[in-house]
Amino acid sequence: MGTGIRKVAVLGAGVMGSGIAAHLASCGIRTILYDIVPPNLTDAEKNDPAARNRWAQGGLDNALKSRPALFLDKYAASLIEIANLSDHLELLKGVDWVIEVVKEDMAVKRSLLANIEANWTPGTLVTTNTSGLSIDGMLEGRSAEFKKHFFGTHFFNPVRYMHLLEVIPGPDTDPAHIDLMVGFVRKVLGKGVVFAKDTPNFIANRIGVYAMMKTISSMRELGYTPEEVDAIVGTPMGRPKSAAFGTADVVGLDTFVHVSQNCFDSLPNDPEREIFRIPAFLTNMVQKGFLGRKTKAGFYKKVGKDFFTLDLDTLEYRAKEKPDLPELKAVKKLEKPADRIAKLIEGDGRAAKFGWHVLAASLAYAANIAFDIADDIVNIDRAMRWGFNWDLGPFETWQALGVKEVADRLRADGYTLPAWVDDAIAAGGFYVTEDNTPKYFAPGAKLQPEPVIPGSLSLARLKAAGNVVEGNRGATLVDIGDGIACLEFHTKMNTVDPDLTAMLNVACDRVEKDFDGLVIANQAEHFSAGANLMMIVMQANQKKWDDIEGVVKAFQDVNQRLKYLPKPVVTNPHGLTLGGGCEMAMAGDRMMVSSETYMGLVEVGVGLIPGGGGTLNMLKRVFQHVPNKLPQGFDPLPLIQRAFENIGLAKVATGGGEVFELGYATAADELAINRDTRINDAKRLARYMADRGYTPPKPAQNLFLPGRDGWAAVSLFVYGMMLSGWASEHDKLISDKLGHVLCGGDTNGKVAVDEQHLLDLEREAFMSLVGEPKSLERMQYMLMNNKPLRN
Repeated sequence: MGTGIRKVAVLGAGVMGSGIAAHLASCGIRTILYDIVPPNLTDAEKNDPAARNRWAQGGLDNALKSRPALFLDKYAASLIEIANLSDHLELLKGVDWVIEVVKEDMAVKRSLLANIEANWTPGTLVTTNTSGLSIDGMLEGRSAEFKKHFFGTHFFNPVRYMHLLEVIPGPDTDPAHIDLMVGFVRKVLGKGVVFAKDTPNFIANRIGVYAMMKTISSMRELGYTPEEVDAIVGTPMGRPKSAAFGTADVVGLDTFVHVSQNCFDSLPNDPEREIFRIPAFLTNMVQKGFLGRKTKAGFYKKVGKDFFTLDLDTLEYRAKEKPDLPELKAVKKLEKPADRIAKLIEGDGRAAKFGWHVLAASLAYAANIAFDIADDIVNIDRAMRWGFNWDLGPFETWQALGVKEVADRLRADGYTLPAWVDDAIAAGGFYVTEDNTPKYFAPGAKLQPEPVIPGSLSLARLKAAGNVVEGNRGATLVDIGDGIACLEFHTKMNTVDPDLTAMLNVACDRVEKDFDGLVIANQAEHFSAGANLMMIVMQANQKKWDDIEGVVKAFQDVNQRLKYLPKPVVTNPHGLTLGGGCEMAMAGDRMMVSSETYMGLVEVGVGLIPGGGGTLNMLKRVFQHVPNKLPQGFDPLPLIQRAFENIGLAKVATGGGEVFELGYATAADELAINRDTRINDAKRLARYMADRGYTPPKPAQNLFLPGRDGWAAVSLFVYGMMLSGWASEHDKLISDKLGHVLCGGDTNGKVAVDEQHLLDLEREAFMSLVGEPKSLERMQYMLMNNKPLRN
């Protein structure tokens, strides 16, 4: 592994501890998960190991049941060993890293650290996951050698999904131990690391909780409702859709209150200290158990299909109201976060006034505390993007809006800003590009090169540096170095249309002639959401069947060209990789699958079947271990059933682990755990394949499909589902056509079906469905409502 960390002990099996253990195991690290022995055991239970480990086991069980899933691969739970803090501390001598995740109480943590040191092997790293207590303060009574190995590693919840890890050195921490940990969490756990100073709540929680508390107090002060506030401070301000109150419900009101109270208690000289004072209604919510999603009641509550909002005066729930803020319509149409924020705050309506009020306070606060909490603004902006899912950090936001313009407006509104902001204005801003080198402003040192995340690759920077090979409206081919090109999509949601298909062919042409390999990847939120459904619906309504078939045939052909290109093609699916996006991902010779990839052939949801080779490539995957000579007594139906279930039930993998489990990826494909380095990982794989002397794969010669007999069995299965109410008549029509393709049409099962025959069957079935009125209804409903119609 090269990181020196092979086994980890996690002390504390609550929500955070079990989440950390699940992520460690998902990344292949053997883990011991501890918790205390439950109090009040019976006399018989006191001698029962299972009873004594009950709380630790409960933490693991909860992690396994959690939705969304905390494990990338549920079978990774076998790497977790259960223990308790009374009987098994000697096991700490055999681990490489101990992380404590116990109650946020200084006395409890100091006592635990004393017990850890009593069972500690010098050389073992020891860290705390505290969300804001003093690192130095925990070390009272610890030895000098122990202090060298101790520091903070603050994960964010849920651990699998939140990219941020704050690393907080103690005053005596050996820098070599920090370097070891940073390398491990980046390469093995896939985390984005920021370095924080040992101040209350570190970086992300200090600024993020301030922003949320300011939002709450401003709502009360200015007379807004929770629904209005969340409509304003979510997507329009470049924040998550959960906005303020939805985010608090996700985090948990008890956690939120604890972090805010810690700021209030620990920052007596903070000029904004009163913002962190817990309002009475929040205290009452916690006392009543209104803690958010974990108690199914917080600021919002869902009962059946109905949503309710808590009245903060009466603490009674009322029907959720739709806010009347018409000015937000124009804001939400803008794709770039900076454009949305600028549009929002330029107005004088109700949304604009509130948006500027809370944004101004957050920007001024970030400027005034910046160098108390971090060494530079880059760590602050990354912390807010990775830990709170802001689209832009505070200084990135400020830069996008105009550094001088925002500073002038803030001062006109009465805010006091530090002198270093004026120095940044004089230097050209917080972020500046000089000689194609991105730089940031650092007080005293002026402009410094922006630190590059090791192993990362920025397509935007490469394009700005003149590395564009060719492009059109749908995609751009970029030279990413070392003889490898990358095709980047940029249609809306990266959907497949004729422009994108044309660039796939251009990429093949240029790579064959000028490069050693091709990566298909992008740095948008999603790889590809599939076909351009609007285009298909418009052409179907105009009965332009030949045009539709031409588009489908061209997409099939280019995916086959990618598969058999004489240079290696590595695809890098991430985020939504659906329908046509899944087909493009499977068309490469290898996939570098991002850990958070949501992949599936979902066309049945819009009344169709895959039309870009998805049925062929799914069959090739399930038949991959069948020999080219027909085995005696071979029954293909179980394999066909697996492909049928994936496509016919529109199964979507909910992460990289399931991409492999469902068979969209093969054993030859790889998992990219760190989103910052995934494109570079794909590039390195393509380079490796080229260096080995690449030859393209051979067309499948083992697709012994059963023809009509198999199709009849599939049809009978679907007929039973229809009689039981699990499928509609139109579902059966789609399934029959899908079964016909997967079973090879009129073949007899004795001779392998060739790939072009399957592509022709697939295209024929697609075209027969695209004109069906009920399929058109499904497509139109999806476009209007963003969810499937059952008809």
